Amino acid sequence: MSGRNLFRKIVRNFLCLTAALLTFTACAYTDYRLWPLDLDAPRYPALPTPKFQGDRLILPFAPGIASAEVATFHDQLEAFLHFEYLRGRDARDGGDTSRILLTAFDTAKGPIYKVFIVTDNDLLTAVPRLSQLEGRNLIKHYDLNSWTQKDFYYFQQQSHMFDVAYGVPTEQKLESLSSFRLLPALAQFLIFKSQTDNRVLARGDMAPSPLTREQATQLATDILDVAQFYSLPLDYFLGVGAMENDYMDVNGDLTHAVWKKRAQRDDIILRRGRKRVMVSNYAIGIWQITRETLRAAHQLYLKDKRDYSLLPARLRPSRSLDLNSVDDAVLTTYAGLLLRGLLDHFGGDVDKAIGAYNGGVKTPNPAYAAGVKTVAEYARRVLEHATAMDDPPTSAKSLAAAPPADPAQATTPAPANSQQKQPWRRDDD
Repeated sequence: MSGRNLFRKIVRNFLCLTAALLTFTACAYTDYRLWPLDLDAPRYPALPTPKFQGDRLILPFAPGIASAEVATFHDQLEAFLHFEYLRGRDARDGGDTSRILLTAFDTAKGPIYKVFIVTDNDLLTAVPRLSQLEGRNLIKHYDLNSWTQKDFYYFQQQSHMFDVAYGVPTEQKLESLSSFRLLPALAQFLIFKSQTDNRVLARGDMAPSPLTREQATQLATDILDVAQFYSLPLDYFLGVGAMENDYMDVNGDLTHAVWKKRAQRDDIILRRGRKRVMVSNYAIGIWQITRETLRAAHQLYLKDKRDYSLLPARLRPSRSLDLNSVDDAVLTTYAGLLLRGLLDHFGGDVDKAIGAYNGGVKTPNPAYAAGVKTVAEYARRVLEHATAMDDPPTSAKSLAAAPPADPAQATTPAPANSQQKQPWRRDDD
């Protein structure tokens, strides 16, 4: 191609491109009206502006009351258990529990419950505090929010209503609740206790895994069946499980050993003496029953005259005991039998029977009994109030529709460092 022809081709292409651009611009102006978009400016600066408050530098991030959303739940009992736990841990560390609020929201997919922490309006203090709670596994995340004064009054009222609903005495007592009504709440309680176990919160390499919903439901069913079969006080039976292992299947005190005159079948021999033998006596499973105590429980079972056909098959011990292969469900039966035997031995004295579960008949442990009693009272309160979950006064829809609190009655958030024995009925009874 000659130079002249090449030049003509370039000019022709340039003119075509220019015409196309002019056509597009005309169409855009006449038909599409492409104008600059109006962008809404934020109500407050996107980047916080530091300022001095007295002699202290602060970094405000909210135009109103500063807060942080730290948890969301779809189950009311689960929400209240974690809300109350967080308040308890915060109070232990010197925090102000009135700054932690439980709120309810009614959505198209059902009620949701959120836990908020009212913080200082200062990123330099709010973020470190929230990060510390997150690092201790007390909260899983946090999202900073800004409330109006009306928002705060409203959420404060909701949180107070939850406290009232779960704090007033109930007409229906634990002993009168059927297994059918207790099962969902009890399963949720077991999950909560396992999730808040100190070993789980520490997130160590050897930390046990919290119960799944399926595991908790099965264990709750087993506990209710065993408590009914042996006529055990359910609250204290639950207290023992919480004190021993928070309902998780983890063997304990693997170094524990005892001397005995002679070895028996299934013994793990650690050392032999002239007339004695040392055997391993570690604790087994959820109920932390030692190997030697398990032998004693099996002897009680062999002598027991109760009709064990009334128990589900999975809970019935076999006639022969294999210490190295005991089913988890059967351990619940052995724990119930041991507690029943101790109650009978001490004439129904629950404190002594519970203390002996840990310290032995000759030396009941009063400190252990006190710990079990604390958990028992807590479990009783939670389970007795669990039936209120669906009552209109405490439903998410009712709480969300509640009238705002009277501002004159509400309190302004304070600075962060301020202090302000009967058998259980089965479903077919």
